[in-house]
Amino acid sequence: MLVIENLEQVLAQIESERGIERAVIVSAIEQALVSACRRKFSEESVLSAKLDLVTGAATIYKTRTVVKEVQNPEIEVTVRDAQDIQPGADEGEEIVEDVTPSDFGRIAAQTAKQVIIQRIREAEKNVIFDEFEGKVGELITGTVQQVENRHYLINLGRIEAMLFQRDQIPGENFQAGEKVRVYVSGLEKTSRGPQIQITRTHPGFLQRLFEIEIPEIQDGIIEVMSISREPGKRAKVAVKTNNPSIGAVGTCVGHMGGRIQAIIRELGTERIDVLEWNENPAVFIANAQKPAKISKVVIDNEEEKSATVVVPEDQLSLAIGRGGINVRLSVKLTGWKLDIMNEQDYAKKLAGEDPSESLSFVEKIKKEQERLSSESEEVVEESPIEESSLFTKKEEPSEEEVEEVKVEELTELEKRLAKAKQSATDSNTEASDDTVEVTDEESKDSD
Repeated sequence: MLVIENLEQVLAQIESERGIERAVIVSAIEQALVSACRRKFSEESVLSAKLDLVTGAATIYKTRTVVKEVQNPEIEVTVRDAQDIQPGADEGEEIVEDVTPSDFGRIAAQTAKQVIIQRIREAEKNVIFDEFEGKVGELITGTVQQVENRHYLINLGRIEAMLFQRDQIPGENFQAGEKVRVYVSGLEKTSRGPQIQITRTHPGFLQRLFEIEIPEIQDGIIEVMSISREPGKRAKVAVKTNNPSIGAVGTCVGHMGGRIQAIIRELGTERIDVLEWNENPAVFIANAQKPAKISKVVIDNEEEKSATVVVPEDQLSLAIGRGGINVRLSVKLTGWKLDIMNEQDYAKKLAGEDPSESLSFVEKIKKEQERLSSESEEVVEESPIEESSLFTKKEEPSEEEVEEVKVEELTELEKRLAKAKQSATDSNTEASDDTVEVTDEESKDSD
């Protein structure tokens, strides 16, 4: 008989240290005992083990089927032999025989040990996977264990995870031993155990911070409807209230900005715009463009979700944002394709004119100068000077020749510019803010 000493104590210790249920440990030991005994029996033999948790005694059983004529003695037994083992056994029944070896031996004991360790490790991996599977999409707190080339190894308790640089908010730094909040974005089961993905740049990270800092969101009074982020720079959060007497934006910001400041401290330098969500797409898009003031929002195609946002001239740069960040966040937040346009350009568009042609008098003059300059370059490229010309000779041109060329070019340019000015004057497209200075001699000539 095989007896495992202090079985109860061993089971309790493994259960507390590794979080594995006692039934799983017992099953692993029984399977290990079967594997250790397999060397003494045929591979076809049906073996099983039974562990007594009180005494620690282990028993190995062999199961065979009762038949009239035995074809395979490893899995079959005659009626007469079966009745010697189990009185009253009849044909077709299965009998269980105690085949526990008197001595397992060193090799069998080593095999049992390896199997037990392997089974316990597999059970531990499954326990960890089941534990963190329910934490995907949640915030957890870990400890920075090691810093490796701008990557952080985070200890999450029973598992470690790597916080890569791409998953960090730009500009933030942590030290070994520092506590850090991370968002569990994914979990994967591998041969080396569960691999957990963590991040601080996911929009869900910001949403969970709102839920932690604002009790009304936890209670369902206020809902976070949409979030868009550019980590380390700026974020937009659309919120909705389910109680008309409670303002969603004011509640999230808090008295003197206390609630939102607690969230901003976690994000470092990232700015947060909290705005009101609305079922009407036009109203929601206008809210998403804040802090810019919007004249109106025109829905171009509801199926394709495209719209035009019309703003005053002085609000155009604010609506677009530095580097286009405001309009990018608005597009992500609303899910609509947005075209930002000032009021003058939109009026031109309604009139069927090209908004790009709404140039002032001076701008048209400059545009004509650029066009003439580009045409002169094309003429030079299309009509290359022959090798016999003056400029291909070794001697440099004289000052008189250079002066003649300059006078001819300037005369031609002045004529074309005068023609462009006359055309612009006739079309009455002179800009209100642009001025053209006229000398006394030019005034006399015009008279």
